[in-house]
Amino acid sequence: MNTCGFVTCGPNEALVVSGCCYGKPLLVPGGRVFVWPIVQQVQKISLNTMTLQVESPTVYTSQGVPISVTGIAQVKIQGQNEEMLSTACEQFLGKSEEEIHNIALVTLEGHQRAIMGSMTVEEIYKDRKKFSKEVFEVASSDLVNMGITVVSYTLKDIRDEEGYLKALGMARTAEVKRDARIGEAEARRDAQIREAIAEEQRMAARFLNDTEIAKAQRDFELKKAAYDVEVQTKKAEAEMAFELQSAKTKQRIMEEQMQVKVVERCQEISVQEQEKLRREKELEATVRQPANAEKYRLEKMAEANKLKTVMEAEAEAEAIKIRGDAEALAIEAKAKAEAEQMAKKAAAWNEYKSAAMIDMMLETLPRVAAEVAAPLSQAKKITMVSSGNGAIGAEKLTEEVLSIVARVPELVKTMTGVDVAKVCVRSH
Repeated sequence: MNTCGFVTCGPNEALVVSGCCYGKPLLVPGGRVFVWPIVQQVQKISLNTMTLQVESPTVYTSQGVPISVTGIAQVKIQGQNEEMLSTACEQFLGKSEEEIHNIALVTLEGHQRAIMGSMTVEEIYKDRKKFSKEVFEVASSDLVNMGITVVSYTLKDIRDEEGYLKALGMARTAEVKRDARIGEAEARRDAQIREAIAEEQRMAARFLNDTEIAKAQRDFELKKAAYDVEVQTKKAEAEMAFELQSAKTKQRIMEEQMQVKVVERCQEISVQEQEKLRREKELEATVRQPANAEKYRLEKMAEANKLKTVMEAEAEAEAIKIRGDAEALAIEAKAKAEAEQMAKKAAAWNEYKSAAMIDMMLETLPRVAAEVAAPLSQAKKITMVSSGNGAIGAEKLTEEVLSIVARVPELVKTMTGVDVAKVCVRSH
């Protein structure tokens, strides 16, 4: 059939694509393939399992006995083997499933007849598994050349029209019945013989048992007496051994108790030593190490403070030195300036003499007047008493101040010997 596009098939089918682009047909079991119309052709072949009922009527066996056999076979075209699928396509492509069924059935029937002719009825009847195996192997080797696999083969039924199988069954049944009767008689005989032997053996065993019982009773009494003596002896020994063992046990218990006390004491000593070590470590951790750390910290702080003090002292000394040098330079400069000024004043005074003295006098008198008037300016209240003959009020105060200032030249003359009034007169 001619189609275009994708063509799909189920898992129980195979696609066969031939034509352009393919040197040999493309086989696609259970899938899909793209097909070009006109130039390519696609066909399907069934991969279903086919059940065949293989009938072989009236076939003569190797003994010449005619029998009929019915077998059931399961066959299918192998789709997983590409070579077998290609062979099946060559043989059956274009044929219907029924035609393929008939071809496989005829082939299997021929092989089944051939195997029947090579075996006896007894072999086929008694060993069906062997017959089925031979038919399966021969048919498989032949059908595989057609691309068909024999999945299974089973012998379903065996028949004959001559009564051969029935006669075989009757003879076998008679043999079985005969053997059963003989076996039953032999079984009864053997049972009676075994019963008599058993009775005889039972009586002998009973007598022997009675004898053995008497002998055993005697031996028991003798052994019991000997055992009693031995038991009493052992009992006494056991009592003595018990007392001895009890004493040993008590001694061993005391030794164990002492050993336990020793161990406990050792453990206590060990615990005390461990506690001592623990306390030392605790002391080391909580006191010594913090003290050492604090000591180290204080030492470092003292060293830092000492270094700071030294550096501050050095800085201060350096600053004092610098300040002293600066002040010395300033004083020296000031002294030089004052000396120069004084020298200039002296030179001026020497040059001008009376004029300089008058100038100094005039500069000094206002300051003297201010100093004289200063106490008066600080007074909050002044009470003045007048006889009425002179000035009063502010005029009186001014007069008093001027009077004090007028005495300054006289004071200068008294202290220095210089008469300011005369100097002023000569200068004028």
